[in-house]
Parts: sequence; C-alpha cells; structure tokens
Amino acid sequence: MTVQPPITPLSQGTGPADQPSSPARVLLVDDHPIFRLGLSQLLGAETDLEVVGEAEDAEAALAILREKPVDLAVVDLSLKTGSGIDLIKQIRAAWPELKLLVLSMHDEQLFGERVLRAGAHGYLMKHVPAERIVGAIRKSLKGELAVSEQLAETMLNAMVSRPRAGTGIENLSDRELEVFELLGRGHDTRNIAESLKISIKTVETHQSNLKLKLGAHSAHQLRRLAVLWATEGLAGQPAAGRP
Repeated sequence: MTVQPPITPLSQGTGPADQPSSPARVLLVDDHPIFRLGLSQLLGAETDLEVVGEAEDAEAALAILREKPVDLAVVDLSLKTGSGIDLIKQIRAAWPELKLLVLSMHDEQLFGERVLRAGAHGYLMKHVPAERIVGAIRKSLKGELAVSEQLAETMLNAMVSRPRAGTGIENLSDRELEVFELLGRGHDTRNIAESLKISIKTVETHQSNLKLKLGAHSAHQLRRLAVLWATEGLAGQPAAGRP
C-alpha cells in the first residue's frame, strides 16, 4: 500500500533545510508575463532556488522539460492554451520524480483536492504573502504536501466524513469543471475545444453531462449558471439551486 506524505499546513518560517551544492531548478508555468517576472525575481533572491525556464502554456512547458533538467514546476490552472490539471497529469506520467506546486487564483476549496489527486505536491492561492510561496516551494521540493491550514482541515474532514450524494459543482469531473468554467467566461463550444485541445463532439458530450448533473434544462440555462458561478464567486455551492 502506498503511504501518502502527511498533510501539513504551510509555515511562514519554512526555510532551506540544508544549503545544497547547487540551487533547485524551478520552471514557472503561467500565462501572465508580469506575474512570471515578479515570481522569477522573488525566487532569484533565494540562494537555494533558480528559475531555469518560463512557459505560458502546456506545450511550451513540456518542450522545456524535454530539453533541460527541472526539479520543480510551479503551475497555474489557467494557461494560454491547454489545461493546468492536464499538464500536471502529463508531467506526473512522464517525469514522476519532478515536484509540482500549483499557484493559482482559483478557489483552493474547489480545486485543491483535484490537483493533489492529479499529482501535485501542493496548492497555494496567489494572494498569499511572498514568504509563504517560497516556503511552499521548499516543502514541495522535500516531497511534503504544501497546503494552507484551511485546505488541510477540509481534506482531513473529508477523510472522516461520508461522501456527499447528489448534484453540484463538487461532483463534476475535472474536465467537466474546466468546460463549465470556460462557458462561464464566455467561450463557445469551438473555443472550448480549441483551448482544451479536444474535439467539438467531446465538448458537447461534457455539456450534456453538465446539464444532467447541475439540473439545467437547456444549453441557455447551463450557460447562465456558468456565468453566474464564474462572475459571482459561487464556487463550491450547488449550481442547480441558484436563481
């Protein structure tokens, strides 16, 4: 039986355990150049960390990983093209020893467990202080789970609670959630297919499943629910019962 690392919340005082002979090599995957610049400068001030590459989408990230050794990748869920969760799964399959930390604006209560199941070593939201980001990177490099106290508590409660039945956002698959989010951001079926690199028919199948799971009676109602969820920050609440 595989033993999972302990779920421990982040500590702001986390520092390098030992000074390595060479700094850990970090890849930044985020579709915002200004954010990548700021994070690169932050990590550049640390003697035990070195940014060796930057990418704005999954394809560019995979190309860098094929060309040079990387110890840890910091990945956002929203990329220019492709899916952050899909990228995590691809990296985990091809480079099982590479550590992965998600740094995103998306609600950790909805996405945290999903990305950990996909193979990430931690999940952090972008609004946290800079020292916590550095601490999370160091924890992930040691193979520890780097999550907030709130997410750690949620995960522990889920382990001892009965699974919830019924419909709602929390019961969507990873791909269904991605399609639902893109619908809420105004993308049509063709745009969603291009963004996620899947066929239009597959997108239509996911939309049909979404209508069933969320209680939407038409494509128009499904899109309205998606827009409401995306714009009003109702992540984690069952969509079917909203006005």
